[in-house]
Amino acid sequence: MPVILNSVSEKIPRALTIAGSDSGGGAGIQADLKTFTAFKVFGMSVLTSITAQNTQSVSGIYDLPPEFVKLQIDAVLSDIGVDAAKTGMLSNEKIILAVAEKIKQYRIKKLVIDPVMRAKSGDTLLKREAERALIEELLPLAFVVTPNIPESEVISRIKVSSLDGMREAARRIKSIGCEYVLVKGGHLKWSDEAIDILYDGKDFYDFPSPRIETKNTHGTGCTYSAAICAGLAKGLNAREAIRQAKDYVTEAIRNSFNLGKGHGPLNHFWEFE
Repeated sequence: MPVILNSVSEKIPRALTIAGSDSGGGAGIQADLKTFTAFKVFGMSVLTSITAQNTQSVSGIYDLPPEFVKLQIDAVLSDIGVDAAKTGMLSNEKIILAVAEKIKQYRIKKLVIDPVMRAKSGDTLLKREAERALIEELLPLAFVVTPNIPESEVISRIKVSSLDGMREAARRIKSIGCEYVLVKGGHLKWSDEAIDILYDGKDFYDFPSPRIETKNTHGTGCTYSAAICAGLAKGLNAREAIRQAKDYVTEAIRNSFNLGKGHGPLNHFWEFE
């Protein structure tokens, strides 16, 4: 009896993460792929760096050769294709330029850029000389860019300590050329809510959520951007994808794990429990 394959594979949304590996499993491509699975999209990955890290610190970073990063992108996109992609840790200038080259070559429009600069532990993940390449070469290609407040300060070159400051930073980042800027407000500790602000070049949209008191927030930025990417891959518009992602990551934090001795990971599969 012949095996008849169904056509579900022809319809499943495809999402690609271009990021570093977290050996502790809480952030990086590990968090991204867990998130893609939770959203029922087919996840693919391109590794840019390998890290030795856990919930407490990053003890080592090994950057892959830029040519091998490009080879991975070619392998995935020339065969499987992609509906949306995201970038995470891009440690050095050569890797950033390699990724930007391939984004343009394959004309990836639904691109979410998480401008990862530091780990939750405070360890630096983006070399200082690479910041210029990230801002000038990669950010203009973004559909959505998702900086937290410290990252928005680096990109916009202003101090951010209020909602008005977040809006001004969003304006300045938008002028670089990206379609949407989502400034995440989790670092504004004076507020009882974690308010993220989206700017589309004309209007601002607030995305508030309750502030959850927990130390287990390792991988929040990776998870949030991956959830946005998954929504875009499924055909949602930017605001719909961000709202869905915000709700998802809030509950993933609320149901997070006490693993390790530092910042524990989110619970990516809280919906299945």
